[in-house]
Amino acid sequence: MSGLATAGVIDCHAHVRIEVDMGPSWTHGPEYGTDSDGKPWYRIGNYLLRGVRHTSSPFTDIGLRLKAMDAAGIDFQVLSPSPLTYFHFIQPEQAAAYCKKWNDALASIVHENADRVTGLATLPMQDPIAAMLELERAVTQLGLAGAAIGTDFGRSLDSADLNPLYAKACELDVPLFIHGGPAGIDGPPGDPNLRRFDLDVVCGFAAQGTIAVATLIYGGVLKRHPTLRICINDGGGATPFLAGRMKQAGMKRPWAEEWLKEEGAFETQLARLWFDTNVGDPRSLAFLMQVMGTDHLVMGTNFAGWDQQGSVKKGADVAGLADNARRLLGGLR
Repeated sequence: MSGLATAGVIDCHAHVRIEVDMGPSWTHGPEYGTDSDGKPWYRIGNYLLRGVRHTSSPFTDIGLRLKAMDAAGIDFQVLSPSPLTYFHFIQPEQAAAYCKKWNDALASIVHENADRVTGLATLPMQDPIAAMLELERAVTQLGLAGAAIGTDFGRSLDSADLNPLYAKACELDVPLFIHGGPAGIDGPPGDPNLRRFDLDVVCGFAAQGTIAVATLIYGGVLKRHPTLRICINDGGGATPFLAGRMKQAGMKRPWAEEWLKEEGAFETQLARLWFDTNVGDPRSLAFLMQVMGTDHLVMGTNFAGWDQQGSVKKGADVAGLADNARRLLGGLR
C-alpha cells in the first residue's frame, strides 16, 4: 500500500465488480446487457439493477477507474465488493468458494496497482468460522486491508457466533466495513414497498446502516472488542439525526444493560465507530461533522455509482480525512 502513505485524497467508498468463473452450476450471475432503449442492466440472483453500466466502466476496468480517479482528484481508493454480490444467503460451501476466487482476483488488481488502490475482502458471512478463516487468509496471504460485509445474513451483528470474526479482525489489526445491501438478491424479499422508486437503495441502505450502529452499541459488540474498528457507509444512515434518541433509549428502555445507562456510555461507544462522508448534500455533511466530530470520518464517494459525489474536495478537510483513513486502515503493512 505504498500510495496510501502519501495520498492527499483517499476514497474509502469505492465498489468494484469482478467476474469470476464459478462453473456451469453457478446460477447467481452476474448477467448484464442493454434494454431496447439502450439503457444498461445488471442482474444478480433475483435482483435487477437498471441504468448503471457494467462493462467498459470504472466498476470493471481498472484503467478506466484510474483515469476517472485522476479526473476527480482522487489519489488512492479502497476497493470493496459491490453490495449486490455479497451472496450472504446462498449455500455456505458455494459462498466460501466464491469469496476465495473473488478475493484472489481482487488481490491481483491491488498488487498490480498498489500505488493507487488497496482492497477489502468479501466474506461468507452465513458461516462465521469460514468468514473468520477467509479474513485471515485475505489479510495474511493476499495482502488485503480488511473486509467488507453486509448487514443481513441470517444473524444479528451482535450474535455471539460472530465473536471469532471480530476477534480475528482485532488480532490482525484490520477494519471491517459494513454496507447494507438490497433485500431479496438471494435471501428473504424484504419490505415490498422498497421495491418501488429504488427505495431499497435510497432509504433501505440508510435504515440498515442505522440499525447496524444501534445493534453494535446496544448489543455490546464494541464493548466486548475494545480495539475493533468498524466503518459504516453513507454517514451511518440516519445515525446523526437519531443519536439523541438512541442515547435516551439506551438509558431508559428496559432491555438496556446497566453499563449503557451510565452517563456518557452511549456517546463513548458511538465515538468508536467510523463513517464515510457519502451523504449527498453539504448540509448533511455539516450535520454529520457537528454530531460525530471529524476524527472518525473518512471520505467516501460511492465511486462511479449513480450517487457519486460531484466534488470530493468541498465541505470537508480532505487532508484530515486522508489521515483518518490511514488510521482506520492501520497505516502501512
